[in-house]
Amino acid sequence: MALIGSEVLPFAAKAYHNGDFIDVTEENFKGKWSVVCFYPADFTFVCPTELEDLQNEYATLKDMGAEVYSVSTDTHFTHKAWHDNSETINKIEYVMIGDPNQRISRNFEVLNEEDGLAERGTFIIDPDGIIQTVEINAGGIGRDASQVVSKLKAAQYVRNNPGEVCPAKWKEGSETLKPSLDLVGKI
Repeated sequence: MALIGSEVLPFAAKAYHNGDFIDVTEENFKGKWSVVCFYPADFTFVCPTELEDLQNEYATLKDMGAEVYSVSTDTHFTHKAWHDNSETINKIEYVMIGDPNQRISRNFEVLNEEDGLAERGTFIIDPDGIIQTVEINAGGIGRDASQVVSKLKAAQYVRNNPGEVCPAKWKEGSETLKPSLDLVGKI
């Protein structure tokens, strides 16, 4: 993934958040950890299940110092209408960004140019605005927000512990690795 380690590209967008329309730019992704979750469209099928699951982990992610943003190529007006009319989406407390000009989706390389919709992409961005993790799923494959929590814990650990890395299935408090010449070929 060419996006890993790259800075979030500039954009300006309107979003729906807690009953208000707000402005969001790439600057919102700096100064704290950010989770950005792209999805194809409002008023669909898999999308609300994913967004509800993300809401269920929202308090945990906030406690970890992260803000959550969902993004689709719908407008902020559509996000409000969906929020007002769906019992599932009405629970959402995080920012819902509209990307009708598709700039953000293109910047994150998740835009399906053929249908004009975003793919299911999840990005974890560090406080410097640098992309640390990328996950992109096909349209019919929903994501598990608990995995976002695990990945954020690992990303934060690596950032706070230079010289250490997290092996597969790493859980907070478990052993990490310290890459060195002595470790080569011994795992």
